[in-house]
Amino acid sequence: MWIVRLALRRPYTVVVLCIVIVVMGGLAFSRMVVDIFPAIDIPVVISVFQYPGLSAEEMEKRVIIVNERGQSTTVNGIERLESQSIEGIGILKTYFQPGTTIAAGVAQINAIAQTILRITPPGMQPPVLVQFNAGNVPVAQVAMGGEGWSEQQLFDYGLNFIRPRLFTIPGLSIPGPYGGKSAQVQVDIDPQKLAGYNVSPNDVVTALLNSNLILPAGTAKMGDTEYDIRLNSSPDTTDEFNKLPIKVVNGAPVLVGDVGNVHFGFAPQTNIVRVNGQRSTFLAILKHSEASTTTVVDAVRGLLPGVMAQAPPGLQLKVGFDQSVFVRAAIANVVREAVIATLLVSLMVLVFLGSWRSTLVVAISIPLSILVGIVALFLTDNSVNIMTLGGFALAIGMLVDDATVEVENIHRNRALGKPLTVAVLDSAAQIAVPAIVSTLSICIVFFPVLLLTGAAKYLFTPLAGAVVFSMLASYFLSRTLVPMMSRAILGGESPHGSAPPDHRPGALERFNRQRERAIDAVRDLYFAGLRRVMARRAFVLVCAAAIIGLSFLLLRAVGEDFFPTVDAGLIRLHVRAPAGTRLEATERIVADVEETVRGVIPPRDLDSISSNTGLPIFYNLAFVQSDNIGPQDTDMLISLHPEHGPTIEYIRELRRALPMRHPGIQFYFQAADIISQVLNFGLAAPIDIQVEGNNFALTFPIAQKLEGLIRSVPGTADVHIAQLMNYPTLNVQVDRLKAAQIGLSQKDVATSMLTSLAGSSLFAPNFWLNPKNLVNYFVVVQTPQPLVYDTRTLLESPLTAQNNGSIRTGRPGPSNIVVGRPGPVVATRLGDVAQMSRSIRPAVVNHYTVQRVIDILANVDRRDLGGVSAAIDRQVATLGKMPPGVAIRVRGQAQAMRSSFRGMGQGLVLAIALVYLLMVVNFQSWLDPLIIIMAVPGALAGILWMLAVSGSTLNVESFMGSIMAVGVAVANSILVVNFANDMRREGLSAFQAALEAGRVRFRPVVMTALAMIIGMLPMALALGEGGEQNAPLGRAVIGGLIAATVTTLFVVPVVYSLLRRKPPVSHELDARFAREIGERLEPDTL
Repeated sequence: MWIVRLALRRPYTVVVLCIVIVVMGGLAFSRMVVDIFPAIDIPVVISVFQYPGLSAEEMEKRVIIVNERGQSTTVNGIERLESQSIEGIGILKTYFQPGTTIAAGVAQINAIAQTILRITPPGMQPPVLVQFNAGNVPVAQVAMGGEGWSEQQLFDYGLNFIRPRLFTIPGLSIPGPYGGKSAQVQVDIDPQKLAGYNVSPNDVVTALLNSNLILPAGTAKMGDTEYDIRLNSSPDTTDEFNKLPIKVVNGAPVLVGDVGNVHFGFAPQTNIVRVNGQRSTFLAILKHSEASTTTVVDAVRGLLPGVMAQAPPGLQLKVGFDQSVFVRAAIANVVREAVIATLLVSLMVLVFLGSWRSTLVVAISIPLSILVGIVALFLTDNSVNIMTLGGFALAIGMLVDDATVEVENIHRNRALGKPLTVAVLDSAAQIAVPAIVSTLSICIVFFPVLLLTGAAKYLFTPLAGAVVFSMLASYFLSRTLVPMMSRAILGGESPHGSAPPDHRPGALERFNRQRERAIDAVRDLYFAGLRRVMARRAFVLVCAAAIIGLSFLLLRAVGEDFFPTVDAGLIRLHVRAPAGTRLEATERIVADVEETVRGVIPPRDLDSISSNTGLPIFYNLAFVQSDNIGPQDTDMLISLHPEHGPTIEYIRELRRALPMRHPGIQFYFQAADIISQVLNFGLAAPIDIQVEGNNFALTFPIAQKLEGLIRSVPGTADVHIAQLMNYPTLNVQVDRLKAAQIGLSQKDVATSMLTSLAGSSLFAPNFWLNPKNLVNYFVVVQTPQPLVYDTRTLLESPLTAQNNGSIRTGRPGPSNIVVGRPGPVVATRLGDVAQMSRSIRPAVVNHYTVQRVIDILANVDRRDLGGVSAAIDRQVATLGKMPPGVAIRVRGQAQAMRSSFRGMGQGLVLAIALVYLLMVVNFQSWLDPLIIIMAVPGALAGILWMLAVSGSTLNVESFMGSIMAVGVAVANSILVVNFANDMRREGLSAFQAALEAGRVRFRPVVMTALAMIIGMLPMALALGEGGEQNAPLGRAVIGGLIAATVTTLFVVPVVYSLLRRKPPVSHELDARFAREIGERLEPDTL
């Protein structure tokens, strides 16, 4: 009470405090990050290894495994390791325990990687290390194009000139370009000319290394001047490479141009991007977890005009697939819902109180409470996102409650004839304890959020924080601002019954009287119903218990999901051609698929189609999750116009049409929107069943059988095995004895083959600095790919003995003399020392905690995730006991959902226990809290009915709504029981006290419930962009409060009248304590 008296004595202090809240809230809001989700601090370090030409299994065995073992024994704080090995590339993801210092982890990983290099394949470079977490997701694409710009030029300019400009944007990550052709100095050697000049590919490589140098020449002092000495160590143009000597034969130099052609070209293309049917190149824009999507995209858009102004003529840059559009719409929708809820709740208060002054008092307290919550979130390093805004929207109804109950009680006391100041003080005293207990009860029920794990913990802790901070602020304002404003502005109102006899009521007063009569009529109707219920107490309790018990059978019908599905207008389709399909053939398939997509999605809804075929620059795989493991794979991103039809319907139609029109091609859909990508946390699908075991001969048949079983589960879609096990391979078996007889070692054969087929950059890196743009380019010696078009041309590849550089054959003789050159030149071909056979091998090898795994992935359609997961568990059980060394594990959203539900369920039980204990402290009774909690089962039953009727599932959002509904139900029940106890102290029986409590507390209970219900209506209707996300939360609150209000007004009085036979003992305990003190003190005072 002291704080109420202080507020009444020092009104200017309260006003200044409110001004400070407004200023600090505005400053905090302006400086907070705005994004779709809170930051998810689950640190991951991704190590990307490259060794061109190394098969997936060799990459696994010689690079990935040794690094996994090294990290597992030396790096601290590791939660798990995941890896993927594909041809020439290895990706190792190190997941750390939450809260681990990521900088220390990076240092340890880098140190162990450097140490392990000595046992990896020769020439292996240290890995590229990238820090990552769930919030690092693509938020836009910058498409590059222009009249007269080739793919090579676009790739080169994007990599070397646009990326360095965009990197200056805070919170931005930007991998290398997708699509295009990587520029390099190409030395195309002709095998026939090499043989004719007695020159090997290694001779060309050595000549280039010796003639294209990066070495200074020093300085010379001549007289009074010191000169820098500059040699022509590196050619100034690519054409000068053709004039470099390789060797001298009989006094005649053999030049590079004699055996090949040097030109500024490009590496063999491994990645093709198509945008709206045309080849293109784009840069993916990623944001850091703590960065704002809208800020990053706005900064990119602001920087691009300056980039284009400085670029060569014709370059066009366009931002596409902009996720900030959805983020802005979702944030604006939540804000709009909160504003509408505030207006509706204020209107409801006006209707119940009939006073614009009282409504103004209540309405002012709402934004002030929210501003305090914003300041608290800012100080705790939270952001403005749909979770925190959803928390404020959820709290609006309860923010009204504290002020409304206070104002309504002031009106009641004034109606008793008390002066305004006395009425304010008495009102504050009467509801002080129930108000603080109610507020703390609602805060306590959010305790389960602290028991969440994984991404759910980071998603819902800020929501709970927004509710708790604003609720505590609301209670504080109800003790300070509300009494002060009530005393200041309610004096102009006449209390009920105080008007003079000759007073003529105005229109507003007549309306208020009619409103009061209507409310009194409803209350009288309720009171009559309560009397009838109290007359049949046993029957009512049995019926209530039966209805509530049967309602819990709806759990199976409602179903379970981890998170509501959101329609962001994006579709991500993966297209997989038969294993080993070359890049150009896959592009033709993709073009046909794009036409099918255009036929399914009408032009009015289709915005753009972007297809990404093959593998980009190796380090790009660390930034963006992709199922592309080779030239046969394509990720297709389809964007719809803002006003589009239901995305899921287009997905279902494509899922039906694509396999029919393109037989032999595999199709499946993946998470496209930012919300699903964050929740999947790098996984391609919500359901991931892993068959773990190092022997593919055992695990792959099990995976195939399990795939068939999962396909039979209703509600599954896009079921497929992630790994390709049938990638075509040509095995070259070298006869080492025959090769040794003609002076060739296995290393000679391998080096010559690598130079011819993959280029010399791996074992002999050489660079040329372009003096025009100051960019270093690889100088690569390689046989042009068109010259190796079948096994015959492959077997004719020349081989080199590195000891003498000659080209020799296994059968020397006159027939091997090359005409036009002096002396015998003996040509050795691959086919002279090796045989070739065909086989298949894994195209990709995945590890989970250093064990090989095969993933069976599946989406969910027309059914809840929990039901599908349970059915899959039953199918897995039919497989029986696994062979030794084989295990089956469930991952993905199903695992996260079960973990979150388990934590929240345990926390909810604990929260109810804590609320019960809090009420025991307040009422000094074990019985009264038990009576109060009788409202909770009714709330839970109402939640299930509302979810079932609205077609929503039990998910983390509806779970949060359930928590709020339980808190409000307890708070309202406290009002009834507390007033009934007061009546018992005045001498009423339990029966009479229960009736009177129901009658007097009808209005505040209904007002509180209606405030929450009306406040949640905009959210529950999900009318705006992204509204589907928070809709289950609003629906759970509405359903829970409708049933809880009925339970509070009818069942709780019945239970009270039956159980509370003796008067409350709290005042008797005080009296007994006083008597005991007096008895002890009395002898001392004599």
